[in-house]
Amino acid sequence: MDLHSVDEVLVPRTRAELPCASPGIGFIGGGTWLYSEPQPHLTTLVDLAGFDWKAVAVGDLGLEIAATCTIEELCRADLPTSWSAAALFQHCADALLASWKVLRYATVGGNIALSFPAGAMTTLCTALDAELTIWRPDGTEYSVPVVDFVIDDSRNVLGPGEIIRSIRIPVHALTARTAMRKLAQTSLGRSAVAVAGRCGADGFTLAITAATRRPYALKFDELPDAAALADALHSRIPEDAYFTDVHGTAPWRKAMTDLLSEEIRGELE
Repeated sequence: MDLHSVDEVLVPRTRAELPCASPGIGFIGGGTWLYSEPQPHLTTLVDLAGFDWKAVAVGDLGLEIAATCTIEELCRADLPTSWSAAALFQHCADALLASWKVLRYATVGGNIALSFPAGAMTTLCTALDAELTIWRPDGTEYSVPVVDFVIDDSRNVLGPGEIIRSIRIPVHALTARTAMRKLAQTSLGRSAVAVAGRCGADGFTLAITAATRRPYALKFDELPDAAALADALHSRIPEDAYFTDVHGTAPWRKAMTDLLSEEIRGELE
């Protein structure tokens, strides 16, 4: 897609070179969505690839993923064998409505920043207790859990000029056992329901996405039985959190979320 309204592309190499926040500025991770449709409100693009951030960094506290790390780079990263949850990376990548060509350029940070309900990197990060580091335009930064970052369909907590710098996943989540389920109304369609579970030393976490307008993380001290899980799904997720669009109705999404959540609980039991 040619973006005819854009007349300038900036490639900052340092944080000081980032432009001041103003209308018409858009930030590029991989650009796979941005170039997929007209963007008449944009006049300037800021390509974050110029920072040349290291895609993934393994440390004692866990994994740090640069916002510009591509989904392919994340799935192919050389990680400790004890990090069994790394298998979830590919499962979530496969849940995206994207070809291998898109996954080669689409970024983890970009998928989260779009804040679509079906954003599978949001699913991944919600299930693994990931936190974002956000750069403010005044030179400061702050952290926010991914589950709290997305607040509605295509809406998040980013303020004007703020960008995602990195995503951090803690060791306790990376060493857990995981399972995922994705459901769409066509074999290669956009996810209408996406559920991921994690069971480890800190208990059981269930991430509910795609069916709801924002992600939800249900946490338990230990793996619940079927009745306790069903009760939590009904009591902790508001009825109006489920939504209807061309990919499925709210009642169907809710019913399928219940079904897939129980499948995950059974697999991890």
